[in-house]
Amino acid sequence: MHADRPVSAVLHDIAGNLQGIVRAELRLAKTEITAEAGRASSAGMMVGLGVLMLAFSALFALLAIVYALSLVLPAWAAALIVAAAEGLMAAIFVGVGIRRFKTTRAVPRTRETIKENAEWAKRQLK
Repeated sequence: MHADRPVSAVLHDIAGNLQGIVRAELRLAKTEITAEAGRASSAGMMVGLGVLMLAFSALFALLAIVYALSLVLPAWAAALIVAAAEGLMAAIFVGVGIRRFKTTRAVPRTRETIKENAEWAKRQLK
């Protein structure tokens, strides 16, 4: 029965199917992007909170350490030692946050299904 169909009807059906596939791919991409954005947002929030907490707690703790060290060292040396330690801790927090950002992936399933759909479309046109 399919052999009796005109070529224009077959092409019309293929075009309709391709439109449906493209719409489905766009919905999938939107869903995946939303999920990955949530993960990236969480990672960004962790970096931000880490930096903020570090800044507030370190402010007073570092001041106390500078005062304690200044009893045995010149004040400038005490401040320099504390600043170097503070920089190291900040680098650790930022490094952890950056690693979390790198674990987010952009639309992996959409990429695969687009490849599959492209192959399907090629087979239909042959």
